[in-house]
Amino acid sequence: MAKTDYQSIEEYIAAQPEAVRPVLERVRGIIRKVLPEAEEGISYQIPTFKVDGQYVVYLSAAKQHFGLYPVTDGIREALGPEVEPHLAGKGTMRFAWSEPVPVKLIERVVKVLAKAAAERAKAKTGSKVTRRR
Repeated sequence: MAKTDYQSIEEYIAAQPEAVRPVLERVRGIIRKVLPEAEEGISYQIPTFKVDGQYVVYLSAAKQHFGLYPVTDGIREALGPEVEPHLAGKGTMRFAWSEPVPVKLIERVVKVLAKAAAERAKAKTGSKVTRRR
């Protein structure tokens, strides 16, 4: 049975087939370049990158592809036709292992997700708590 209780991104990547590890490391590097301040972790048993306590992007490995999550309306609006070939399901982008890593597209996706995360963080800290008497 495959291990499913990952404690770190390093552990997650090491558990993947040897042939895809360099791709996962490359995608991780792209995300780190865009989000140098990101906290790395594991959530839902896949690599997660957070900024200011807000998730920004998730990365996963599958048999035929790697995925980025979440695909939001903001991504669809900002990047339109550029993301369409990679959309799979409601909130997923898939990239085949056999294709070159689309560095610039991934950078743009992460930037859009980072902006949305910053807005969530701002809304969370900007809301006032009212007390009932």
